[in-house]
Amino acid sequence: MKILSALFLPGLMVMLFSRVTFNQIIALVLTVALIAVSVYKGYTDSWLIIVIDAFSLTAGFWLSNHFIKQKRKGD
Repeated sequence: MKILSALFLPGLMVMLFSRVTFNQIIALVLTVALIAVSVYKGYTDSWLIIVIDAFSLTAGFWLSNHFIKQKRKGD
């Protein structure tokens, strides 16, 4: 369950925060801060989950960037 959550939730959070803040960098920083707090509190207990989180963050950032470019192109 943790691996599945690590695979999807960080990317979705980046996309959600990008829509709320209208800034991808702030969205990425907020998501990384939330993951850092979860690691500090001990909810993330293996390197595999941290690597999967990083992959999901990268994918979410890329998708967010892609959607923003696509929207600008359509306007």
